[in-house]
Amino acid sequence: MDNFVAIDFETADRCRDSACSIGLVRVEEGKVVDKVHYLIRPPRQHIEFTYIHGIAWRDVAGEPSFAELWPTLEPMFEGVDFLAAHNASFDRGVLSACCNAHNLTPPSSAFICTVKLARDTWNIRPTKLPNVCEYLGIPLKHHDALSDAEACARIVISANQSKAASGRACR
Repeated sequence: MDNFVAIDFETADRCRDSACSIGLVRVEEGKVVDKVHYLIRPPRQHIEFTYIHGIAWRDVAGEPSFAELWPTLEPMFEGVDFLAAHNASFDRGVLSACCNAHNLTPPSSAFICTVKLARDTWNIRPTKLPNVCEYLGIPLKHHDALSDAEACARIVISANQSKAASGRACR
């Protein structure tokens, strides 16, 4: 159960199909083996959340749509035991909505939420990503999709190490 992909999306607006950035970090045997980041042209030009992630329409207007990017993304998900995300319901929803909008089949892997994992493993509260990263000493450029995804990967790796020491690795 050491092979997984940590995923993070940034979105343009309140609709889940509006991914404008994705970060993916693949972990095999407990080690980061691949990291990718892509900007994505969302389906609508208005980007409501520039103030959060710094991505404006001019940054993504010439980038591929989710459907155009999917053949590049899909291989990252092959052969993994699970996907990991901080507040996993959000990223699972974005992935599902983007796939559904383009008639693509989303990965069937289960999601592990690193919010719940951090609470269960270290009893951290609050458990926003910056809080957990500070506790674990993980560098973070919050709302940068690749940095957030790498932080999630490091949280899972740290939790597995903690749980392995006590005989309770993540499943």
